[in-house]
Amino acid sequence: MEKRVTFKSPWLPWVLLAPQVAVITAFFFWPAAQTLIQSFQQQDAFGTSVQWTGLENFRNLFNDETYLESFKSTAVFSLLVAFFGISLSLGLAYFADRVVRGALLYRTLMIWPYAVAPAVAGVVWLFMFSPSIGVIAYWLRIGGFVWDPLLNGNHAMALIVMAAVWKQISYNFLFFVAGLQSIPRSLIEAAAIDGAGAWRRFWTIQFPLLSPTTFFLLVINVVYAFFDTFGIVDAATHGGPGKDTSILVYKVYFDGFKALDLGGSAAQSSILMAIVIVLTVIQFRFVEKKVNY
Repeated sequence: MEKRVTFKSPWLPWVLLAPQVAVITAFFFWPAAQTLIQSFQQQDAFGTSVQWTGLENFRNLFNDETYLESFKSTAVFSLLVAFFGISLSLGLAYFADRVVRGALLYRTLMIWPYAVAPAVAGVVWLFMFSPSIGVIAYWLRIGGFVWDPLLNGNHAMALIVMAAVWKQISYNFLFFVAGLQSIPRSLIEAAAIDGAGAWRRFWTIQFPLLSPTTFFLLVINVVYAFFDTFGIVDAATHGGPGKDTSILVYKVYFDGFKALDLGGSAAQSSILMAIVIVLTVIQFRFVEKKVNY
């Protein structure tokens, strides 16, 4: 029987919700509304001169080749970050779940990267792969591979993808470990008695039961790739070389704070927010159908 919570006072639920509603309104709805209004305006850096331009900012964006190119860069970046972030963390969680001795130490070490700020993660990976002083770049050069993210756009994209995946992998790892531990051992033991190997047990029992966790992390990682990777891009590549790693969120910052095109930057923010909302709706509308709860 389903138990429903009842309140004696009709005002108590609203009082309990009020702090969270106030926070969301102050830090999301109000800035989002301000951004939407500014996207139809053109103003100077100090806000002293404001002119209503209608859809002119949006028309200028879609006539800008660099902005259209940033869509491609963002699509490639977000797909790679979501795919490798989820795949690697799932593999690590699977092996961590099988570890008997030293499991606590192993899991603790896996959680550490999540405590690192995105900008710091970008700097760390930039130093490791720096063509002049980077340790990994040095070994790549010895192996005959010329690594230079300062001149090669593909190398720069690989650098920020690796940094973003490394930064997010701890978050994914925690959820996958929790999901694996929630699976009844009796199911796995029964499959083992029937002769199913470790690989078959994983794909036929464990992975299908992890589908709610995987779906949740898919949504989170897509949002992370679109928004929370700004610090990594800014610290590691500054959107370069050229505009090869200028993803949408970085271009919003560059055009707004460096080029001082506040109206165009606000229009980009509105489009970016709409893209993420549409992608999230699509995931819940189509991908969730394959989830087994």
